Amino acid sequence: YSLVDDEFNIASPAQLSEVLFAKLGLPTTGIKRGKTAYSTDQKTLDKLRGQHPIIELVEHSRELAKLKNTYVDTLPILADSNSRVHTTFNQDVAATGRLSSTDPNLQNIPIRSEMGRQIRRAFIPSPGKVFVSADYSQFELRLAAVLANDEGLIDDFNGGVDIHAKTASDVYSIPLEEVTKDQRRDAKVINFGVLYGMSTHGLSAATGMTFTQAKQFIDQYFTLRAPIRQYIDATLEKARVEGYVETYFGRRRPTPDIKSSNFMVRQSAERAA
Repeated sequence: YSLVDDEFNIASPAQLSEVLFAKLGLPTTGIKRGKTAYSTDQKTLDKLRGQHPIIELVEHSRELAKLKNTYVDTLPILADSNSRVHTTFNQDVAATGRLSSTDPNLQNIPIRSEMGRQIRRAFIPSPGKVFVSADYSQFELRLAAVLANDEGLIDDFNGGVDIHAKTASDVYSIPLEEVTKDQRRDAKVINFGVLYGMSTHGLSAATGMTFTQAKQFIDQYFTLRAPIRQYIDATLEKARVEGYVETYFGRRRPTPDIKSSNFMVRQSAERAA
């Protein structure tokens, strides 16, 4: 408030837009405009970062508001008489078939920010008990290797090879021991992203490669991983012809939008398939 010499509703997009672009005169070049005001979403704030100290304060305010509304105010209400929370796992909500969690949702307890990590400190095991955290290692890639019957990738996994470094070594045509951290990171982005239809533009944005470099990287990747390319193509063809895709165990997901005349809608359906 002191930065603009006035009080306003920080949570109101219209009022915040008025403050940022009218009162403070921040640049509107490249900023999305709605019917009544310029956007104040996170993408907009990212573009404005460094232009005025109010931007960081707005982001901090939003983080605190979200933590307060979603966790601090809500978790105590959901706890039982022993201060324990009991989530419900739903089997038929997420379209992909994974479990979802409600009242409270225990799948999105924050961890990335220091403030978020404070929320996690509220979760304490009973006396004599401990929390166990487990995670699959490169699970989607292992599944893709088996589903696509990519024998080269299967051999790499069975041999305990660093799969991201190996991908970088293959794509850049350099010995494994010469792969840099940056090259390994780029390979990691493509290893996971490409399974979900990452575009040339997406790879470029995620890694800082030029558009041309990203296209060459993806082309070279699919030359090396031909079975995965064939598997993805076959999956998309099934979606177009039969109107659905299905998991290894037969769970079906309809894909009507895959024939949409709208390019963005069609691409989204392809990624989902």
